[in-house]
Amino acid sequence: MSSKRTPLYESHSRAGADFTDFGGWEMPVSFDSIQEEHRAVRDDVGLFDVSHMGQIAVDGGEAQTLLQQLTPSDIRSLDPGEALYSCFLQADGIILDDIVVYDHPEASEYVVVPNAGHDEELDDQLREYADGWDLDVSLENRTTETGMIAVQGPEAVDRVAEAADKRIEELDPFTVTETSLGDVECLVARTGYTGEDGVEILFSGSDAEEIDRLFDDVQRCGLGARDTLRLEAGLLLSGQDFDPEGEPHDPFEAGIGFVVDFDDGDFVGRSALEQVRDDGVDERIVGLRLEERAIARHGYDMLSDGAPIGRVTSGTMSPTLGIPIALGYVDAEYADPGTEIAVSVRNRSVDATVVDTPFLESCGE
Repeated sequence: MSSKRTPLYESHSRAGADFTDFGGWEMPVSFDSIQEEHRAVRDDVGLFDVSHMGQIAVDGGEAQTLLQQLTPSDIRSLDPGEALYSCFLQADGIILDDIVVYDHPEASEYVVVPNAGHDEELDDQLREYADGWDLDVSLENRTTETGMIAVQGPEAVDRVAEAADKRIEELDPFTVTETSLGDVECLVARTGYTGEDGVEILFSGSDAEEIDRLFDDVQRCGLGARDTLRLEAGLLLSGQDFDPEGEPHDPFEAGIGFVVDFDDGDFVGRSALEQVRDDGVDERIVGLRLEERAIARHGYDMLSDGAPIGRVTSGTMSPTLGIPIALGYVDAEYADPGTEIAVSVRNRSVDATVVDTPFLESCGE
């Protein structure tokens, strides 16, 4: 099966992008160098095509009830124009995917944004539970007809505000507004995945050419820079840092226990997570700073006195810090910051130290 293409694909191709398959989509890895794109976001502004993320509209009189029971978060706390980060769980508490939920500022619907390649799976789950619980809900998977870009960096909000008919700079983090950018009606949310300020913009795929024109002077960035930026910020990658098949973890193990709210009724996976809350976790995700210039790759063993105590899930050479950093799951007794362990890198033991994330704060000067 051929990969899907985003509404901005032809524009990326003209800009000289190198492409790869990601979550069933043909996505740009880089346009210039990953380091140059990374620096643009840390120092100025960069633009990512994130149209491969899912966009599922949930409407109807019991839409809130459905999302309240399918996520461990308090969806009822959202007001129109607000957003929250959460996840969908299996009955055993294992994370299926992490998501952002937008309470549409103008329409009576929620917009659920899962990760690339998960939209059909989560749409099916929403429909299954809505039917099984006989809820008044309508669902529309708009992924293939919706464009989405992320404009990120310290100058990002000011740059988007130049084209907007509303004061985007007044948006609080995790809020969303409906506005026009040029002649294009958009949803603009002050969210992102880089550790920098910025916004994510949703628009009709048919308006991609106009959106491209409005931001043709902004550095384009691909998946390579997106990965190094999110890793410096200590943000998880679905399918790599957690995965119900390869890396099955609950929110507490994955370091996102803050999304779990036990005060607001039942939800899928609740009893399993209550058990974890009461018993504690056996392993936890941690940040690692390697003490040599060696990259800890996904699946590499973490060691203590030569014995395996965990495994790496993500690793890179930090472009900002100039040191190797990684995320991974380690036995809980080794998870405290400052703990000295090692990583097996190509059959060589490399010293490493457990650190807090974001790495930019814990490892910065």
